[in-house]
Amino acid sequence: MEKLFIVSILFAACCAVPQDLSGKMFTFPVESRTARVTLLPSQVNFKSVTVCLRFITNLTRNYALFSMASHNTHNDFVIYKTANKGHFEVYTRGKASSFQGLPDEPNTWYSSCSTWDSNSGLTQVWINGNPSTRKAGFKGNLDGAPSIVLGQEQDAVGGGFDAGQSFVGMITDVHMWDYVLSACEIQQFASDLNFTPGDVINWRALDFTTFGHVVIKDDLTNGCLRSQ
Repeated sequence: MEKLFIVSILFAACCAVPQDLSGKMFTFPVESRTARVTLLPSQVNFKSVTVCLRFITNLTRNYALFSMASHNTHNDFVIYKTANKGHFEVYTRGKASSFQGLPDEPNTWYSSCSTWDSNSGLTQVWINGNPSTRKAGFKGNLDGAPSIVLGQEQDAVGGGFDAGQSFVGMITDVHMWDYVLSACEIQQFASDLNFTPGDVINWRALDFTTFGHVVIKDDLTNGCLRSQ
């Protein structure tokens, strides 16, 4: 089954036409268990991970910013905001790393980067170019065909969605690398300066599919600093 899934990903990669979404954003206007965006990565095994994106929401409940599942676990790499103010969680191969005291105001644009190193297992969250403390996560590679979703949290590969964990708001500039970005690179991303785009997921050449009520609109803040 996994081989078939990998073949389907590779086939889609051959046939998909990546789009440059510079100056665009995904808008998730309503709470839903169907609205989502699936992203097609350029590879299926990861020694380390950095995911950066920008978002705005007025949610005060739990929601997922980024959900990667595989046959090993539905929480292979997940960026999750809990209902507790300033509390984020990063899951690596099902192991949760908890971060508290981070910036968290409604209706505010935030630049978010989450990193994980396979050798040490250390995870870290950066908000607007400022780092959290490092926490212990999973040690070892993330192998297996990934299913990557924005807008929903996967409780099964490509499914198991709960409207109460869905994202409502806007997301843009999503990038993923298979290594841990340096502090300088993360700060360049946060400041909208020149940075090397993701080698796994690249907003400027994005393979994606939308489902349900998701709208692609111009990013009206494009060209202005969104981080605070």
